[in-house]
Amino acid sequence: MAGMRGKQTVRGMFQSMAVILAAGGVMYLFIPHDEKADPIKPVDYRVERVTAQRAAPYPVLAPEGLAGGWTPTSVAYDREGGDAWHVGFLTPDRQYVAVEQSTAVPEKYIAEVTHEARDTGRTQRVAGRTWQRWEGPKYDALVLREKGVTTVVTGTATGEQLARMAAALRPAEKA
Repeated sequence: MAGMRGKQTVRGMFQSMAVILAAGGVMYLFIPHDEKADPIKPVDYRVERVTAQRAAPYPVLAPEGLAGGWTPTSVAYDREGGDAWHVGFLTPDRQYVAVEQSTAVPEKYIAEVTHEARDTGRTQRVAGRTWQRWEGPKYDALVLREKGVTTVVTGTATGEQLARMAAALRPAEKA
């Protein structure tokens, strides 16, 4: 009698496993999955920009009029973290560009958002302003220091793309 009971337990285990695998197969067939779909989901940063402009003690900058193919991917404003504004983009060739602004201590803030890039000592004129050029192992950057705020355009994109982003930056309207 004891030997029979062990066979029933093993048989029940295999039956249960077959039911679980069948249910998993049905779910896989009916849950949509598109391997060719773009995993990058664009974000709308307009509402966060208005909110940030209300709170920030500086003109919050974001791009206007960029050519097609630039995709906004992230946005944040941190009042406690030095009034830090961030909006990130992917370029048409899938490189990353971020606009970072803050009232934090410039040296520490620039090193943080550029992942330890260093000042090259060179400058670049973009849209009538003189930006410092920074280069690093991960990100390059254009840095603009103004009274009370540091603006950094940084990322893996080319220097030309960073300059294009810097040229497109416009202040938000005061709400």
